[in-house]
Order: sequence, then C-alpha cells, then structure tokens
Amino acid sequence: MQNAPQITASSWLMIALLAFIWGGTFMVTEIALTGMTPFWIAASRVSFAALVMTAIWSLRGFQLFTAPPTKTDLTALLFIGATSSAVPFSLLAWGQQYVTSGFAGVSMAAVALIILPLAHFFVPGERMTQRKTLGFAIGFIGVTILIGSQAFESTGAALETAGRFACIGAASCYALSSLVMRRLPQVDAIGLATILLIIASVIIIPTAFLVEGVPPLPSAEILAVLAFLGLIPTAAANFLRVLVVRSAGPVFMSLVNYQVPVWSVCLGALILSEPLPASLIWSLALILAGVALSQYGALRRLFTKQQT
Repeated sequence: MQNAPQITASSWLMIALLAFIWGGTFMVTEIALTGMTPFWIAASRVSFAALVMTAIWSLRGFQLFTAPPTKTDLTALLFIGATSSAVPFSLLAWGQQYVTSGFAGVSMAAVALIILPLAHFFVPGERMTQRKTLGFAIGFIGVTILIGSQAFESTGAALETAGRFACIGAASCYALSSLVMRRLPQVDAIGLATILLIIASVIIIPTAFLVEGVPPLPSAEILAVLAFLGLIPTAAANFLRVLVVRSAGPVFMSLVNYQVPVWSVCLGALILSEPLPASLIWSLALILAGVALSQYGALRRLFTKQQT
C-alpha cells in the first residue's frame, strides 16, 4: 500500500529551489540558442545530465528497486523517461516556433490543472477538494495575469494551432510522468533520476539527428552554457523533482509551475534590466493566495508541528 503524501518543510524548500532554478533557465537557454539549435540543446543538457548522474549512481552500487521489478515497473520506467524529458522537450522545441512565449508559459502553468483531477482518481491520498481546486484556479489566474495579453495573442503562423497542441501535449507529458512516478514501488531516488535521464537521452539524441542533422560545433562559451544546463536545471533539478514527487506527491510538485514565471520575470528584471510588468504585485498575490488555499491543510500541520 502506497503511503499518503508527506508534505514537510523540506518539501516547500525543494519546490522553491526548483522554481528558482527553472525560472532562471529561460535566460540561460537564450544564450545557448545563439550557438546551438533547439533539439540539440535539449539533447546536450539531457545527455550531460545522464553522464553526471550515472557517475554519482555508480558510487551507490547502481541501486534501484528494493525488490525485483515487474514488467509493469519496467514499462512504467520507460514511460516516465520518455514523458518527463525527451518528449516534452521535443514538443516544446517544435511548438514554440509557431506560438507566442506567453502561450507556452500558460501551457506549463496548466500542468497543475491537468494533474489535479487525474491524481484524484489514480494517486492514493490526492483527493480533489473544493478548496484545493479553487486554490489551483486562483493560482492559474495569477500566472495568466502575470504573462499578460501575449498569452492569448496569435502569431498568425500557419502551424500555430499545431504548435499550441504541441505545448499542451508537453504539459500533459509532465503531468502524466509525475503521476506514474508517484505510483512506482519503493525505489532509490538517485537511481530513478539517473535511469530516467538515460532513457530520455536514448530518445532525444536520435530525434535531434533526424530533425536538425549533425549539430553545429559550439564555442567554448556555448559548451560551458550547455554544461550548466545539464548540471543544474537538468541533473540536480531532476533529482529534486524525483524526491518531491515520491514524498510529497505530484499535486504538490505541480505548484512549481505557478512559481517559475514569477522567478523568470524577476530574474529578467534583475539581471537583464527587463521592465517589471505592472501586474506583478497583483499576480504574485493571487499565486501565493492560490498556493496557500490549495495547501491549507499541509501548511496548518507544518506550523502546528513547529510550535509544539
């Protein structure tokens, strides 16, 4: 019997750290795009992350399942490996050629709304309550306001509709991979994170060859950027994601998607001197209110525990 999600102070710290890391990834990716094509950026970061995590995993004796895995467990691993990195990375890389960045951002925020009803039926302990639903809806509205009108503007591209479906498909992949990951039996977190990255590498590298051909020769600066993308927002963040999903559950993990746009905007203003949107304060208030409302029970238990 799978244990109910356990949301602790460490859980909150980990999703805050993940939001900060992924919020800053957009800026680093922009730099990488000056010297590398989109699919090869995805392939480079995933394969580098897989190499790093494999080296770490080897120090633990390549532990994975605590009991012999079934065919269902192995099939689930393949599914998670594809839908947690390779497939959504590819869908986004293709889809963002035809949609606005705002629509892509709203699509990623929709991960939480996709997970909520699915987890109610397929994940023990993730009951969909009125308060939780209202909180997620308020948070989504906050993200939409933050992104602004460009979230629904049209690019006029011939393949815009297909591009939008690709972005929604990527969001669905993230949602489904989290749900299936939570349902896995007892497993080593480092081993799981590594296996998922290896599977993703096996998928994304041939895809990059098919779509973009032989990769361009990157400069030393671009190599450093790709190494950073592989080490921090892919390897380290993937490990943290596994820890959060396996302990606190996929619904709690999906709250990261509401925080990432906030960090992206704030870091863009701080580092790139981009103007802060006038809606930032109201958006942030709605996002925080939505998170607090949806996780009211977990927050109450956390504060009560700290006071005793």
